[in-house]
Amino acid sequence: MSEHASAPTPRQPRWYWEDLTEGLSMEFGPKKVERDEVIDFATKFDPQPFHLSEEAGKASLFKGLAASGWHTAGMVMRMMCDGFILDSSSLGSPGLDGLKWLKPVLVGDEIRARMRVLATRPMKSKPHVGLVQTVWEAVNQRDEVVMVIESWAMFGRREPAPPPMEG
Repeated sequence: MSEHASAPTPRQPRWYWEDLTEGLSMEFGPKKVERDEVIDFATKFDPQPFHLSEEAGKASLFKGLAASGWHTAGMVMRMMCDGFILDSSSLGSPGLDGLKWLKPVLVGDEIRARMRVLATRPMKSKPHVGLVQTVWEAVNQRDEVVMVIESWAMFGRREPAPPPMEG
């Protein structure tokens, strides 16, 4: 048996581009930050001392064993997938406009993910695709924003845009 979860079963999406209107907000989670997961991720992908041991974490600016920012982003992505993306017509993302880690995420913290739609527009070159600009926030149990991501994502449309009128 594989160590990875099986691929999700395809189904009719609940969320299409037309549903993702400016101002729409969603919240997902929470996820408790576990010591073994922090160390495992850091060992594989970000082996800085303050992500690997309590002693190094306490001696650092973080004052405790801190999750890698990339691990935090991964936990948020998982919450977003479970709560929204896998039930949508998501076609991926062309990239991030911004990523900021504002506060450390420490072992024992509980984080939630919030997503807000900032803007939408049809994709001119692909009439079956719409673009959605979002801001994602990771928030800890004290309601402090610990990470912010701004990005654009591509979503399938229920109906392709009509062809341009000949004139």
